[in-house]
Amino acid sequence: MSNTNQLRAGAATVDITPPLGTHLAGSGAGEHRPAETVMDRLFARAVVFESGGRRVCLVILDLTIVTQDYTDRIRAAIAERTGIAPEAIMVQATQTHSAPSLGYFMLDQDFPLENSEQTEYLRGAERAYGDRAAAAAVEAAVEAAGRLQPARIGLGRGVLGDLAFNRRGIRRDGTIIMPARPGREERPFGNTDVCYLEGPMDPEVGVCCVRDLDERPLAFLLHYTCHPVNAFSHRDTYRAVSADWPGAWTREMEQCFGSEAVPLVVNGCCGNINPRHPFDSDYRPDHRRMGRELARMTERIVHNTPVADTDTLSNRVDTFCLPFREIPAERLREVDAILSENPQPPRGPDGNVDPRWFRAASTRSVELCRERDAEFSYEIQAFRIGDLCVIGLPGEPFVEGQLALKTNSPAPYLFPAHVTTHYVGYLPTREAYNRGGHEANEDVTYWAKLAPGCLETVVERARALIEGLFE
Repeated sequence: MSNTNQLRAGAATVDITPPLGTHLAGSGAGEHRPAETVMDRLFARAVVFESGGRRVCLVILDLTIVTQDYTDRIRAAIAERTGIAPEAIMVQATQTHSAPSLGYFMLDQDFPLENSEQTEYLRGAERAYGDRAAAAAVEAAVEAAGRLQPARIGLGRGVLGDLAFNRRGIRRDGTIIMPARPGREERPFGNTDVCYLEGPMDPEVGVCCVRDLDERPLAFLLHYTCHPVNAFSHRDTYRAVSADWPGAWTREMEQCFGSEAVPLVVNGCCGNINPRHPFDSDYRPDHRRMGRELARMTERIVHNTPVADTDTLSNRVDTFCLPFREIPAERLREVDAILSENPQPPRGPDGNVDPRWFRAASTRSVELCRERDAEFSYEIQAFRIGDLCVIGLPGEPFVEGQLALKTNSPAPYLFPAHVTTHYVGYLPTREAYNRGGHEANEDVTYWAKLAPGCLETVVERARALIEGLFE
């Protein structure tokens, strides 16, 4: 007798490579960064699971950020065309900094900008590209739902400890620096000003292999935790379109297992994790090498991981509010002075917007956000597929939050997915706020707008959600 609750799965890929000239997100400070070349193509990938009449869908995009308005649009369209409930659709960006963003995220929606065509990039994205990419994301999910077939899953893990590093270096004077490649010629003895790194990294290489009943691979989910900023970090590839290490890994997997199997990267909580080695003066960013090493580990895990039947499939959502940071009165006066003198962005001789103006506009954006809503609405999604839990955490949580969730987790395999659903900014630890730095700066910018303690609240609510799925 056939099992009507037998797990079924389907996956699909759609190209979302932008045309040259499209603004690449992730550089900050209001810089215009139009794409000049395509180093590797970008894709929207989707996987759908079904069991007992319930379905969940994971959409992963080779983009920098996804915002709430686009997530809502993608969910609604997928729901209309497939019947999958919107709350069972998770949308994640891999956060490659060599790609566009899906929606405005650098300035608040209510911040007034004139000459919208010339200044749109200051908001972090361009609608013309975003609309096309969102439509492609829907197509990937619809195609994946149309490919559902009986499936089994295999779960395994390995560790790689030399590809990702905590990016918050503590100087000898106690301040924070983001270690960059110094160059042997500039610092022959390395970055001796950094005493130590503020926190840990997560070495886990988590793998979910989805196979059909004849053992042919249908999809792979890789869980690894690192900012995809290799191409972004090199001056020769700074204006190139690239999916960075997630894209390099997917190409390696396709070469090994064939193009019929869809590889998806579930990037973990890498708010304070970079691929730049903080103490190696000879380090050079190389997303292809990183992808190869992750693929080799993945292949070993896949070949040594048995697959099993499961009919367990469930999902939960928790939405709650987080407090904003208080903006110091002195900073508010400074912002008022800057924006009163120049309500619109002033440009230097090189055509770039004054960074001081942009940071002031970013701080004003936090005020506008709080005026609209006294607290920040935050959504966590959790999918259970057999012994695997994929949990979507919007924003850029510090890795300490992810490690806290993995410690004594009721889920045998836990894949936190950051930068899901809507734009949040960073979620640092309480201790990190005392040191400041890019992720917790004293100016209170749009990417550093939530109050101390928010990460800890998110971890507490996420753990409760996971426990509910595995009780």
